[in-house]
Amino acid sequence: MTDFRNWFLGARPHTWPNAIAPVIAGSGAAAAVGGFHSGRALLALAVSMGLIVGVNYANDYSDGIRGTDDERSGPVRLTASRLAKPAHVKYAAFASLALAGIAGVWLSLAANAPWLIIMGCFCITAAWFYTGGKNPYGYRGYGELAIFIFFGLVAVLGTEYTQAGHITGTGLALAVGIGAMSSGVNLANNIRDLRSDARAGKITLAVKLGNKKSRRLFTAALLTPAVLTLLVIFAHPLAILAWAYLPFAIKAIRIVNRGARGKELIPVLAITGRGMLVWALITALVAAL
Repeated sequence: MTDFRNWFLGARPHTWPNAIAPVIAGSGAAAAVGGFHSGRALLALAVSMGLIVGVNYANDYSDGIRGTDDERSGPVRLTASRLAKPAHVKYAAFASLALAGIAGVWLSLAANAPWLIIMGCFCITAAWFYTGGKNPYGYRGYGELAIFIFFGLVAVLGTEYTQAGHITGTGLALAVGIGAMSSGVNLANNIRDLRSDARAGKITLAVKLGNKKSRRLFTAALLTPAVLTLLVIFAHPLAILAWAYLPFAIKAIRIVNRGARGKELIPVLAITGRGMLVWALITALVAAL
């Protein structure tokens, strides 16, 4: 049995802002129309955290048994490093996704929107088949698109809807911004592993686009919230304060575009995550005023 620290690192905490930021943003959008509900916000956070931890353990398991993680740098790989039995990692993924499912059913019923349970089933299925199954879509270059949809559009707008009962233009702008930065985190991760993924036959978006185009796309993803802020200020003028996230974005962009490789790219994941949290928190607070 591996120790708690390895299980914690195996859950890849540097990716957790991808789960937290959408709930903050969606709750802020709901608050802007007087719909904030703390209990439902906490349930949305439980769903989002269960999904992110579940997909991280699922990826650890699926990539590990395929041998994709054998040459990678970065966080602890429980399966590939033989720190835990593959079956135990799989069970951890199932447990996390099950908790997300339970919280999701509770949230859907509390919001009087049982149809959202179907959406939750899609989310859980997508989490597993990102790298699981015989034809994982993460091996075909669709990982960033899936993250944009599920940790951007679905997470932010779902959080807003379950509290406010409808979706707003502010919520949509926040969803696109969060989705872009979340996809950027994943893209930076795949740029880091571009060579080893290509050798292992994992055709990520970074492998498809190549080194230069992938880095340009990362830049565009991280600057997307800055552009969207200009749209939000029409309804909430103080949203311009959300540009406080730019120092984090610019620092990450500089590292990526100076040609950093391998372990040099690891800090980019955390920097991007912090920037995403700053943008989400400020825009949410401003919208709630």
